[in-house]
Amino acid sequence: MLSQQECDILNSKMHGTMVEALGIKFLPSDDDLAIAEMPITDASRQYFGILHGGASLTLAETVAGAGSVHLTGLDEHALVCGTEVSGTHIAMSATEGKVYGKARLLHAGKSTHVWNVEIVGEDGTVISVERVTNRILFK
Repeated sequence: MLSQQECDILNSKMHGTMVEALGIKFLPSDDDLAIAEMPITDASRQYFGILHGGASLTLAETVAGAGSVHLTGLDEHALVCGTEVSGTHIAMSATEGKVYGKARLLHAGKSTHVWNVEIVGEDGTVISVERVTNRILFK
């Protein structure tokens, strides 16, 4: 879904944001998924060492947002705003390495996009699943 050029543009806009603080990076993909990676670090762990659920939700909303930005054609007048995110944590995460957010579009309307996101470990284990709804506003 995301081209290398789109990833470069999106990654360059993340300076000073939560996305940068968590080390989230957008990755190009030739299929219908928007993909981002996030390292498991002290900043994204719970006190007992596993990935914090809030970090998973942040990754999910971030990668779904990137997918919605792609669908708008990176229109500078379109603002993508997450309006709802919910998740179910289904497996214990690794304590190191990376996790990947993989967002698949469920609905693309004029003003809303709905995404299903899987957070997976490096070994392919699905750690959590999220549903993200984005509102598309125009300046």
